[in-house]
Amino acid sequence: MAVKLASIFFTMILVDNYVLAKFLGICPFLGVSKKLDSAVGMSLAVTFVMVMATAATWPIYMGILEPNGLGYLQTIVFILIIAILVQLLENFLKKFIPALYKALGVYLPLITTNCTILGVTILNIDNGYNFVESIVCAAGAGIGFLVAMVLFSGVRRRVEQAIVPACFKGLPITLVAAAMTSLSFMGFGGIVSAIFGV
Repeated sequence: MAVKLASIFFTMILVDNYVLAKFLGICPFLGVSKKLDSAVGMSLAVTFVMVMATAATWPIYMGILEPNGLGYLQTIVFILIIAILVQLLENFLKKFIPALYKALGVYLPLITTNCTILGVTILNIDNGYNFVESIVCAAGAGIGFLVAMVLFSGVRRRVEQAIVPACFKGLPITLVAAAMTSLSFMGFGGIVSAIFGV
């Protein structure tokens, strides 16, 4: 059991990274990764919401929706749960960490529609994970989001200092840098497979 949980956790960070492998959550990835502190703050907020949303949605789906034949409502129910969690997080940051609240700006309410969080909650059920595996998967996906954001923040800092052709300035060079960062994660698939035998 511990090996399977470790495999799920590290696979979500390195191999099935939601940002760099599945290309979910690109909006905050591109929008908040300019500054390291904002990237870390956003990543911790997403990780918190991701784990809490998984802890809330899995039992609701397995205990209420699925037994009553209401599985088709999962997307609506999951988005409502995520929205409530984001609102609670937003109120907390506004009251206790106003600097981070201002730094995240418009991207904080956008966590509600962050497809990474919804993707994790739905894919946990689709993959047939039990409650503990779902929580581990969500935590791994959150840490993977953090790793992607921090790495890309460093890449963007280097790109801003580089001499770039005029036609690549701005968003084009950012997308090229994101693609190269994504490619760098492809090599982890073999390592995780060799260690955990999956």
